[in-house]
Amino acid sequence: MHILITGAAGMIGRKLTARLIAAKALNDRPLERLTLLDVSAPQRPESFSGQVESMGADIADDDAARAAIANRPDVIFHLAAVVSGEAELDFEKGVRVNFDGSRALLEAVRGAGTDYRPRFVFASSIAVFGAPFPESIPDDFALTPLTSYGTQKATVELMLADYTRRGFVDGVGIRLPNIVVRPGKPNKAASGFFSSIIREPLNGEEAVLPVDDGVRNWHASPRAAVSFLLHAAALDGTALGPRINLTMPGVCCTVAEQIASLRRIAGDKVAMRIRRAPDPLVQRIVGGWPSRFDPRRALALGFKAEASFDEIIRAHIDDELGGRIAS
Repeated sequence: MHILITGAAGMIGRKLTARLIAAKALNDRPLERLTLLDVSAPQRPESFSGQVESMGADIADDDAARAAIANRPDVIFHLAAVVSGEAELDFEKGVRVNFDGSRALLEAVRGAGTDYRPRFVFASSIAVFGAPFPESIPDDFALTPLTSYGTQKATVELMLADYTRRGFVDGVGIRLPNIVVRPGKPNKAASGFFSSIIREPLNGEEAVLPVDDGVRNWHASPRAAVSFLLHAAALDGTALGPRINLTMPGVCCTVAEQIASLRRIAGDKVAMRIRRAPDPLVQRIVGGWPSRFDPRRALALGFKAEASFDEIIRAHIDDELGGRIAS
């Protein structure tokens, strides 16, 4: 089994790589080769005895895309993306990476020959949906994004569906919830505060909250996100049907409910490390996002997420903090 991961140096990419190496297989086939691609060459995993190609390249470059699939990976996990806040502030960069990069990769696969049809797992986003929303959003709700990031993801969903229909790839698009709690330093995602208001206080640091406590969102842990990707790679295409883009399950809660979970698990002193500092741009971007979904198709196909935000926090403490909270 040969697997290509784009965006492999990112948080989800690193965790996906580690999970694959630990499992030593995918879909009951031994893992023999990894191609890891990002704008800077990802670090080679020392624990993997198979063949590894680490590529630092611009995914939107046609030659780089062709080089990435030159050895015909069996499964492609396409995670490379410019995040929401950055895509809104830098339109050209967002289009180049999120749209042009995806198209270059799909075209590279199409150009590799009619006898090549890899499973192509695309990390999409709930940002493909835009207000006004029903109480609970089904998979077939109209794609009317209110941000450039959401528009770029929605466009790739449509391309992926068409390339799958034409037989160029065997595609699955998974619309990820807001992934929390992200370890490490904050990125430029408008949603980053959802993680920072949990991560920083647990680390003994102050966190800034740029929106009001009533903001509601749809969440899942990094652990769940990796499981979504792996499950998508194993899905039977006939069970999936022609609508190949799915909204993943998650936990719906407000910022206030997040903070209440933090207080229950870590205490008042930790929760008091959150400082409120409204940011109109972040409020506008996040305010246009959906917050409650009906992921019945994904659930019926076997995708699973946490049942509460308490579980999400505990997953972070176990996976990133060794089970300990900073005093």
